Amino acid sequence: MKRRRKKILAIASGGGHWIELLRLQPAFSGSDVAYVTVQRDYAADVPGHRFHVIHDATRWSKASMLMMAGQLLLVMLRERPDVVVTTGAAPGYFAIRFGRWLGAKTVWVDSIANVEELSLSGRMAGKYADLWLTQWEHLSGTDHLEYAGAVL
Repeated sequence: MKRRRKKILAIASGGGHWIELLRLQPAFSGSDVAYVTVQRDYAADVPGHRFHVIHDATRWSKASMLMMAGQLLLVMLRERPDVVVTTGAAPGYFAIRFGRWLGAKTVWVDSIANVEELSLSGRMAGKYADLWLTQWEHLSGTDHLEYAGAVL
């Protein structure tokens, strides 16, 4: 009997969050991966994979956040991932929350740039993630935040 490949939804906002997500690609080997981000141009970074673009939003615009969340929920209902992996920011927060509702395992990898403290979205989403990772050992130990080495 052939086993079904795990479906991974890999999601990040733009810039450094996207670059960090791309650095995790070797961990997705052998899985069925779909990517979600806020920049259409990023499709060139993940050829051969399903790719979805959602509206970009910041915490300063509730209407934009609602639009982004709605678009993301539709993507997640279509994809039905087994695992959600994110490096943040706002799209990752919603992906963690929606992923839990849909029964997916969820992984939040906090940004390597946050040396002194966790990101705001990481602090908000981490408590909902099945696995919550930081790049900095001195930030681990609170709640279920883990340091598993410099993974990025």
